[in-house]
Amino acid sequence: MVTKNELKYIRRLNNKSERIKNNQFVVEGEKSIKDFLSSDYKLKKLFSTHPEDFNLFEKTVKISLSQLKQISFLKSPNKHLGVFEIKYKELKKSSQYILLDSINDPGNLGTIIRSAEWFGFKQIICSKNSVDCYNPKVVQASMGSLSRVDIIYKDLIKFIRNEKIPVFGTSKEGKSILEFSKNINSGIWIFGSEANGISNDISELCESFYSIPKSNKEILTESLNLSTSVSLVMSYLKLFNRS
Repeated sequence: MVTKNELKYIRRLNNKSERIKNNQFVVEGEKSIKDFLSSDYKLKKLFSTHPEDFNLFEKTVKISLSQLKQISFLKSPNKHLGVFEIKYKELKKSSQYILLDSINDPGNLGTIIRSAEWFGFKQIICSKNSVDCYNPKVVQASMGSLSRVDIIYKDLIKFIRNEKIPVFGTSKEGKSILEFSKNINSGIWIFGSEANGISNDISELCESFYSIPKSNKEILTESLNLSTSVSLVMSYLKLFNRS
């Protein structure tokens, strides 16, 4: 049986400070929970209206739909809510990195994580002031991909200066990415915040800037959504490999 204190505790995990303090976060929905169960994340407790969907009775608490609605961060709760232990990932050395500078929108980060897995990126580096990847909205938008893509928070300027590979920024004023002629397998690709783009200090470290071209000049749309832009660049880097 779930207690009132447990219900209150789970709701508090919506706050970053509570997640950090308790080293725990929430995953909702059968598919996403199973993705995390298949990874190296550790389940602390599962709250479910249908415990028979999982063979985890020793860690499962059966709850009513009304109780699930109290603790869920979704508009339409999906039978199961899991509390998992946070894992802080270590950076893996690579010749190609995706960096996100001051990303604030949790839906965008979640979608970027999902796209990163699709295009074969195993890790993303975020500035320390970016949205927490264990935010419930990020977890939900990633659709389980967070269990397989590592998100590492770094001082981006220090990281860039320590790497000895080219640094490319993204900007709608940049050259078309179709004009990119350097080694596609080596480089740091930086994407800025939704509202302000790449910060000035980091822009100064970029050797050139690239954009995603419109199909023709008559299109009036001013810009693409951030997650769409990142996805298109990642697809270019992986699907149009010229080596």
